[in-house]
Amino acid sequence: MIIDLQHKSDETDVEKLLDLAFGPDRHSKAAYSFREGVPAIGDLSFVIRDGGKLIATLQFWPVQIKGQDVLLLGPIAVEPELQGKGYGIGLMRHGLERAKMLGYKRVVLVGDEPYYARLGFSRQMADNFTMEGQKDLSRLLALELEPGAFSGLAGAIEKHQ
Repeated sequence: MIIDLQHKSDETDVEKLLDLAFGPDRHSKAAYSFREGVPAIGDLSFVIRDGGKLIATLQFWPVQIKGQDVLLLGPIAVEPELQGKGYGIGLMRHGLERAKMLGYKRVVLVGDEPYYARLGFSRQMADNFTMEGQKDLSRLLALELEPGAFSGLAGAIEKHQ
């Protein structure tokens, strides 16, 4: 598995993969409103290629809680026929390690806790947070890349200013 930074030339293939994985209505999901007009973090936008074909993608976006920087993980997508083979988890492990190396301390995402718990994400860590438009808060998960990074922090996840 070779993980590479996403390049401008990957954008079309990334969009096709995201449409395939999540459907063309994916832009109506709450997390997408935090991405509109804000670029993904280039040093935390990754792809996996197999024989030149893009087979997986992961991006992180800047958000804030009470003025504190937080990463929003996602979307993460893997070619449907390759799901369950470890590409997604491997890509997220790589991304989280890189984020920690770059000095980021906090990560949130919207997803299924049983899947993301193996990376350390938990609903309990996100209990004090809200996300506008996210109706099912049981899917709002958080991870500290530095112990205590969310301590005392509560409020709404906000679009990066």
